[in-house]
Amino acid sequence: LSFPSLARGTAKSPVTNIMFLKTHKTASSTVFNVLLRFAEKHNLSVALPEGEHFHLGYPWLFLARYVEGSEQQRRFNIMCNHLRFNPPEVQKVMPEDTFYFSILRNPVFQLESSFIYYKSYVPAFQAARNLSAFLASPWTYYNRSASLNNAYARNNMWFDFGFDNNAWPEDGYVRARIAAVERHFQLVLIAEYFDESMVLLSHVLHWTLDDVAYFKLNSRSQSSVTSLTPQDQERAKRWCALDWHLYQYFNRTFWARIHTELGPRRLRNQVALLQERRHQLTDLCVQDGAPKKQSQIKDLQLKPYQSGEADILGYNLRLGLDNATLQLCQRMVMPELQY
Repeated sequence: LSFPSLARGTAKSPVTNIMFLKTHKTASSTVFNVLLRFAEKHNLSVALPEGEHFHLGYPWLFLARYVEGSEQQRRFNIMCNHLRFNPPEVQKVMPEDTFYFSILRNPVFQLESSFIYYKSYVPAFQAARNLSAFLASPWTYYNRSASLNNAYARNNMWFDFGFDNNAWPEDGYVRARIAAVERHFQLVLIAEYFDESMVLLSHVLHWTLDDVAYFKLNSRSQSSVTSLTPQDQERAKRWCALDWHLYQYFNRTFWARIHTELGPRRLRNQVALLQERRHQLTDLCVQDGAPKKQSQIKDLQLKPYQSGEADILGYNLRLGLDNATLQLCQRMVMPELQY
């Protein structure tokens, strides 16, 4: 390609055994793409769902048998499909030295995204006119015993970590569960600071910045994003109190980790380099330099899955790319189901 590769920040060899807990509506599809590209580049094995499934048993608690090839007692390098975390079962298919990480998003906006994306799928969302109506009286719509699919409607990130999303947010309980997350996960990223998250991830995994260069995937057009009133935001925090505690705690630890690992100046420099690389790759790969609505995407292989009332954006690639560049660009914009 026409630009030099960004060097690894350390001489240490890159971490290659990685479990990413792919939470929902948290920019996790973009992380998923980064991980699959890394796996392909380094010829690593990936724990894929068995059969025709897209998820590793979600929303049920993960079992090792949900992985293709698990019956041969084999271990995998990378695990990054949606699953509900269940450590003993994950450990059956991942090596002992696996690096565990995840990503969280402000639960107010995570819930807004879930509502739009899963509107027709989640029983609790179906009858609500909009998210504001749902938040004004959530128990009118939400029945905790109705279906596991209702997990998308309340404390969904807490649920993804394997916990009870209907538990009372009592201090001792919350602290104990957060401590459990800290025991199992070496790093929790924050979606609102995605570039900073990618820089920190590359640093901790001894990867290059090129390894974490990305295009935003599975994002919505602005027209399908609902802006919430301050009152609705407060209601969402109360309704998803467990997620709110989780997010606040790991937002603090994220910045503490940034401070100790990188420091502000190095962080700024690395983020600037990553953003510059994204601009270069956008110029290289993307037609018109911007994501498109699904109706405008010409290559069926690059059309993202559409869900609910969300208008999921994708990319058209520039014409006339040479083979090597085309392969790179295709992988960077490939929606996760196709990948």
